[in-house]
Amino acid sequence: MTTFRIGPAVAEAFPGTLVVIVTATGLRGHELWPATTVALQDLEQQLAAGVWRPADESDPRIEAWHTAYRAFGTNPRRIRPSVDALGRRMAKTGALPRINPAVDSYNTVSVRHGLPAGAFDLDHVTGDVEIRHADGTETFTPLGAADTVEHPKPGEVVYTDTTGVLTRHWNHRDAHRTRVTEKSTHVAFLLETVAATRDGHLLRAAADDLRTLLGPHCEHSTAHYLSPAHSETTV
Repeated sequence: MTTFRIGPAVAEAFPGTLVVIVTATGLRGHELWPATTVALQDLEQQLAAGVWRPADESDPRIEAWHTAYRAFGTNPRRIRPSVDALGRRMAKTGALPRINPAVDSYNTVSVRHGLPAGAFDLDHVTGDVEIRHADGTETFTPLGAADTVEHPKPGEVVYTDTTGVLTRHWNHRDAHRTRVTEKSTHVAFLLETVAATRDGHLLRAAADDLRTLLGPHCEHSTAHYLSPAHSETTV
């Protein structure tokens, strides 16, 4: 069991935070996921036809994250929230990257709903997970850069476990250690907003969409919610 919590200082600084943690057990990443393939292609076709575009920084959903990033000292135009970076890439290339079915699923849900998404392989998480401000002593190894060690700046919002940092700049980049691969069988997927009053219904719809994509390819999935009022949940 892993407990996720929002640290008191983050809860106070960002009272509109709402995080949904969708856990999937018995995940089968080596299968073909046809519904995810169709969902990816549908978004790309809508983009090509000019009937839909990913949310950009003029959208209130992205603007809220830019405001949050500035509040903890990160320039969001240099180091962008994950959904902003992914949407910009899609708008430029016309396609989403293909990584593996689980990652492709949450990327699709992320750009469709304009909300940041990520995931941790829970078999590689140590102890509990907390969203908190960094103190500057923590270590982080970026996804895809196994030989690199970074130290988040004091005050930067990060996800941490007892070993180190799992995401930098709240949701900008995930750690290499807890990355989701085709071999991952026990995964926590995260979807987030810092404007729950306005966007909480979108977050819940996104969680439902993600669980629909995961359902045929796992034994069980469950949604757990974190907020300043309910700052701890065990998955």
